[in-house]
Amino acid sequence: MKADADEITFRPVTDGDLPMLRSWMVQPHWQEWWGDAETELGYVRDMIEGRDTTRPYLFLVGDVPMGYIQYWFIDDHRREPWLTDEPWIAELPAGSIGVDLSIGDAAGLGKGLGSAALAAFVRTLWDEGFREIIIDPDPANARAVRAYHKAGFRTIDALKGRFDSVHLMRFDPNAAMFGEEAA
Repeated sequence: MKADADEITFRPVTDGDLPMLRSWMVQPHWQEWWGDAETELGYVRDMIEGRDTTRPYLFLVGDVPMGYIQYWFIDDHRREPWLTDEPWIAELPAGSIGVDLSIGDAAGLGKGLGSAALAAFVRTLWDEGFREIIIDPDPANARAVRAYHKAGFRTIDALKGRFDSVHLMRFDPNAAMFGEEAA
């Protein structure tokens, strides 16, 4: 299913969504970039129940859930073991948020859905006042890097190549699909 950013909506993840998320998380396109499905579901459960400040959402086209997207407060992760495991967190500006997403079912891959969902989500975050929006794909995940670039994210040149585990990108409203509205 192809969609543009105007057709995509978001709703918070609930306990009732966990079986669907599990069915997505065991698929190869999730397993390649995310952790063990049960571990990841535990993290989402912590988010839902307020033990983690990360905000989890489903993105939908019409009434159909098509994927998972979240935002997290980078400042909340400026502590151990995060700083040892992900030292790049210390290099980002205070007040930054990070975003992560994945297409639910593999049938949705390669159709521009990830770029459209990310652009719509970032538009919402921008409207809420967030100005430092970061995404951190694995450098080997070329599909994600291309999708994020299409949604208006650009490589953070000052951090390029400094961390092997991530390709750090910052949202650039001048490059985004929603262009001048954000500037």
